[in-house]
Amino acid sequence: MRQLFTLLVVAGLLWAVPAGASVQGRDVAYRAADGTVLKGYLATDASLAGQRPGVLVVHEWWGHNAYARKRAEMLAGLGYTALAVDMYGGGQQAAHPEDAGKFAGAVRKNLPLMKERFLAALELLRQQPTVDPTRVAAIGYCFGGSVVLEMARAGTDLRGVASFHGSLGGGSTAQSHAVKARVLVLNGAADTFVTAEQIEAFKKEMEAAGVNYRLVNYPGALHSFTNPDADEYAKKFNMPIAYNAAADQASWSELQAFFTEIFR
Repeated sequence: MRQLFTLLVVAGLLWAVPAGASVQGRDVAYRAADGTVLKGYLATDASLAGQRPGVLVVHEWWGHNAYARKRAEMLAGLGYTALAVDMYGGGQQAAHPEDAGKFAGAVRKNLPLMKERFLAALELLRQQPTVDPTRVAAIGYCFGGSVVLEMARAGTDLRGVASFHGSLGGGSTAQSHAVKARVLVLNGAADTFVTAEQIEAFKKEMEAAGVNYRLVNYPGALHSFTNPDADEYAKKFNMPIAYNAAADQASWSELQAFFTEIFR
């Protein structure tokens, strides 16, 4: 019981403690190659001097919302410059799963469009004076997790990608020695959207392509286990998702260790 209480307290602090006064965030507008206006959020620690690694944060299927921005601020608090990206255009957000599915599906079914919008954000991040353009990674949640995995498969020049409760397949297939990024997958073992068969297929794909990857399964964790709003969504829309404080804390610690390795 004491261990459970400690985990809940630590996870609560993860969200309750605001970013330091030196962490600054601002809205940024940028364009994809086809002219689509994308609306992101750039966060950095103004008290730090010089360049530092940059991290792209790709949102859940709900769109570019406060959750993605909060993660960008948390990364800035760790000493990175982070850009919460916009994959839907115009900063669109979905209020209902049907709309979220339509928005996400339109991007996932059009890999050239996905890559175009991702690369536009990558270029913007690399142009920031606080970013070392040779040390950039990307993380994604849910829909965003599938996006960063697709970008790794496409051979995008990134140090690493990390997927939190994201889909593992359904797009392209990694080709032998074409993936440049290290890959980290943080998955809920009880996630009904990701089957055991899909996990095994993903592992075989990564190994066949010679990818340096790590997959972590969190026991009892459902889909969206990192998002404190998941319980509200589950209740409102009868969805099999839930916040899991222990898995949230553990996966965030895993990400920090991953970044320490790839940004050396």
